[in-house]
Amino acid sequence: MTDTHPSRAGADRSEAEDVAGLLPPPPEWDLAHERKLHHKERLMRQIDDDTARTAETGTPARRRVLRPAFVAPVAALALAGALTAGLTPGGPGAGGGTGTKTAQAGGNTHARQASALLGRISDAALDGRTLHVRDDQFVYVKTEERGADETSGKAVMGPPVLTEVWSSQDPGRVQRLGVVRENGGRPAHINAYLGDGEKGGTPVGIDRATYKWLAALPTDPDALLEYLYAKTPKDKDLSQDQAVFEGIGSFASGLLPPKTAAALYRAAARIPGVVTAPDAHDGKGRTGIGIAREDKKYAERSEWVFDKDLHFLGSRTYLTEDTAVGRKGTLLASTAVLALGVADKEGVRPAEVTEVTGDGGTEES
Repeated sequence: MTDTHPSRAGADRSEAEDVAGLLPPPPEWDLAHERKLHHKERLMRQIDDDTARTAETGTPARRRVLRPAFVAPVAALALAGALTAGLTPGGPGAGGGTGTKTAQAGGNTHARQASALLGRISDAALDGRTLHVRDDQFVYVKTEERGADETSGKAVMGPPVLTEVWSSQDPGRVQRLGVVRENGGRPAHINAYLGDGEKGGTPVGIDRATYKWLAALPTDPDALLEYLYAKTPKDKDLSQDQAVFEGIGSFASGLLPPKTAAALYRAAARIPGVVTAPDAHDGKGRTGIGIAREDKKYAERSEWVFDKDLHFLGSRTYLTEDTAVGRKGTLLASTAVLALGVADKEGVRPAEVTEVTGDGGTEES
C-alpha cells in the first residue's frame, strides 16, 4: 500500500530537495585530486620484509592514518603506513582554507541534509552485487595514497603510493593477515600484530574484518552503531565519535556486502557532528559529493567522497586549525580507491576486478 499521508509526503519532498541541492548537474561533473588512511602505521610495523628495509635505510616511521576498506579485510586497525600531504598555495585547502565547502555542524538543516544524503547513499549501496567469497580466497583492494612523515614534528608531504593489498579470508586465527605491494614492487607479508590473548593469531572481528564477518554484522543501523562503539578500540588521538566515523570510512574503502554497506551509511548518519561536504575530493583528485566529520578536540576533519551515482571513491583528513604539525588546511592523509576484487592467490591480481572510475560508475575487467 502506498503511503499518501501529507506530512510524510512533505518530508520526502524536503529530503529530496535537500539532497538535490547538493548534487551538481550531471553534464557539469568534473574530476579533481585527494583522500585519507588512518591506521596504516601499524601495517608498516607488521610488514616483515619492508619493516626491516625501513630500519636499514633509516626511513622514518610514517604517521598513523586510516587505511582503506581493503584494509578492513586486513584488520580494522591493522592497515597503516601513514600518509599525509601538505596542501600547496592556491590549491584546495591552501593558505589557511580547507578548500571544501563543508556544511557546518550544529544546525538542524545540516544534520537533516547529511541524514538524507546518507539515506540515498545507503539505498544506492543496496544495488551492489553480493559475492560468494571462499575462506581460502583473498579480498583485493588497489588504492592510491598520499601522506606525510611527522617524525620531525611537522607534516612533510610524501609522494603518491600505489598500494595493492590481498587480505586473508581465513575464518580462524591467523598470524599472516595477507600481502601488500607498493608501487608495483615486491609483495611483502602482512604479519598480525599479536597482543594479549592473540598468541595463536588474530581472530576474525573488527580488527580483522573478513567479507563473511562483515556480512554477519547487524543490519539495523542503531544496533550496528551500538556494536561499533563497543568494539572500536579507543584511540588517544581521536574522540570515540571520530574513531567510529573513520572506522566506517575504512570499511567503505573496501569490498562490502551490499546490506552491510547500506546499514553502515545509515549508522553513520546517527553519529553526532556528521555533515555534508558538497565538493569533497579523494586522493586522486576526483571530486564528488561528500560526507564529513570534524574532531574539534584535535582540529582534524575527515571526509568521504562519492561520485554522482553515490559510489564510494575515497577520503581525506586535514587540519581545521593551525597546530604544531601544520597550518590550517594541511592534508594529513588521503586515498583513492581504484579497484576491488577477489583473488584465489595472494600477490596475484584477480582475473576479474571492478575498476572504480570516479565518473559515475564502475567497470568490470
